[in-house]
Amino acid sequence: MQQLKTGLLSYGMSGKVFHAPFLALHPGFELVSVWERSSKNVQNDYPQVKSCDSLEELLSSDVDLIIVNTPVYTHFEYAKKAILAGKHVVVEKAFTATVAEAEELHELAIRKKVTLSVFQNRRWDSDFKTVEDIYRKNIIGDIVEAEIHFDRYNPKLSPKQHKEVANSGSGVLRDLGSHIIDQALYLFGFPDELFADIRITREESVVDDWFDITLFYPKFRVRLKAGFFVREPLPSYVLHGKIGSFIKSRGDVQEDDLKAGKIPMVNDWGKEPQYKSGVLHTEIEGVVVRENMPTIPGNYYDYFDQLYQSIKKKSPVPVSAEDGIKTMRIIEAAELSNKEKKTIKLWS
Repeated sequence: MQQLKTGLLSYGMSGKVFHAPFLALHPGFELVSVWERSSKNVQNDYPQVKSCDSLEELLSSDVDLIIVNTPVYTHFEYAKKAILAGKHVVVEKAFTATVAEAEELHELAIRKKVTLSVFQNRRWDSDFKTVEDIYRKNIIGDIVEAEIHFDRYNPKLSPKQHKEVANSGSGVLRDLGSHIIDQALYLFGFPDELFADIRITREESVVDDWFDITLFYPKFRVRLKAGFFVREPLPSYVLHGKIGSFIKSRGDVQEDDLKAGKIPMVNDWGKEPQYKSGVLHTEIEGVVVRENMPTIPGNYYDYFDQLYQSIKKKSPVPVSAEDGIKTMRIIEAAELSNKEKKTIKLWS
């Protein structure tokens, strides 16, 4: 298998936890360089990897793929430089700070004939994969309403300064919000309208840390919520259809396992504890059933495998730039709705 030489643009939590372990696991990737601005840590884990002092040093090397895993406000600048250097690019969520930036990167990648993808890894969470399976199989009938929550109890400001300084990429809407917006669009498609309420709830915070967005579809509604004062969370996924319901808590174990230093595997990975199983209450062949639904294992490896196939074999990109643009359109429309206190019509 011909390997893609890969460079990371940082080796903080994102690089160490979400990217490097899967690049090391997949035979199609070789992590060869990381841009480290101050602390030099990558060689403690991967001695063969070069630590670069600048983006220019990394881009001038023979890397094939660049992963832009820096703060959101830098995504456009760094991704653009990588694309202009002829590199394939993966950009962490949120894709960019604005729709205009996302569209420019997409058009530039087409002109330069390189692959551009957004790292929306939560599509490969165990909880979401199970929700998707229930929905795609029409087990609860036509959807009437759905909710997706990404709630936490974390009243203190983040020690990561870029997350708490008011800039074009900060705030929970672009952070956790980009995950559940992407999940909603992946399941249900692009809505006709939306209404959003966005707030600051933590003392001394200057960035949004709570939101409630309703997506309007012709025959159903989808509600998206996130906040930092949810000590006793509601189910993260609630689907009500015309013959049944499915309720599921957030239960994916991958992030915690990776932070604990566990090495991911192609198989036997991402299995939730049985007690976190979702509840299915529906009608099957005329019989009403209420039972715990086994959770499908999650695995971020599948994103990287699909990415490799898209670059080497021109198969579909796992999360395309078009997907990223649509998420940014929802974010910008939500901000406009919150500002004007009205429903915003969307164009498809």
